[in-house]
Amino acid sequence: MSHIEILRAGVLTTCQDAGRPGWGHLAVPPSGAADHPSWRLANQLAGNPTGACALETTLNGATVKAHRNVTVVVGGAPCAVTVDGRPESWGQPVKLQAGSVLDAGPAEVGVRSYLAFSGGLHPKSSLGSHSTCLLSGLGPAPLKDGDTIPLGPSLAHPPLPTQWPAPWAGIGEEIVMKLHLGPRLEWFRPEAVAELTRGVWTVSEHSNRIGLRLEGPELKRVNPGAELPSEGIAAGALQVPPNGQPILFGADHPTTGGYPVVGVVGPEARAAGAQARPGTRIRFVPIPMPHWSKRG
Repeated sequence: MSHIEILRAGVLTTCQDAGRPGWGHLAVPPSGAADHPSWRLANQLAGNPTGACALETTLNGATVKAHRNVTVVVGGAPCAVTVDGRPESWGQPVKLQAGSVLDAGPAEVGVRSYLAFSGGLHPKSSLGSHSTCLLSGLGPAPLKDGDTIPLGPSLAHPPLPTQWPAPWAGIGEEIVMKLHLGPRLEWFRPEAVAELTRGVWTVSEHSNRIGLRLEGPELKRVNPGAELPSEGIAAGALQVPPNGQPILFGADHPTTGGYPVVGVVGPEARAAGAQARPGTRIRFVPIPMPHWSKRG
């Protein structure tokens, strides 16, 4: 049978592709790879077409057994890679023979590594995507030891002998993110807005694919008792609950929320946040809302 077998699932290993955007009106998050650039590059190096499904590991990696000859690329967070106990290269195509065992070890920096297999993975899809969504429960369940995942057809053209760009754009002890202010900036006191410029937050251990919970200066509202009707939420939104400690929403974010959003970060910052370990410091560089001139 043409598949891979999960021998060690690690803390959290899921199937991820480009996600399922466009279903927010049905309360379905976009999901997909948390670190989209790393997932995309791993697939490119494996010779896969855009959008192929890969494994996303969390912190301590995973171990898989190939049940057919296949090429695999381990990218994203750097880690030790072995095949049948022999060291292999991270970030470049590695050929596995049927019956071989590949181990992607704990992340040396960052959080999430990606295992891209030539031909892609083909678990059961939901709403056009193979991605696991922790919030909605759509897609394959988080993987466990003994699970098997079908492989796609062998590629007509094998992967090129290339490797991950060096150095890897890894995550240090501090991340600086550009924050586009709004849409609910008026809900916050002036000192809270000033705090966004000078404050430093740390990533909480309670963070996950749904969002990064940040601990640091309290962002105080103008009217703490006021309630905001639920409205749409986008990936990268910085939402502030009543306790003033912001949450930076990720791939599996809720599609609506009733707490004000003070700003939104772009795709590059979201990818960096997906690799931020607990304790990582986060700083924001606020970008003011545009002032549109009146016509007429």
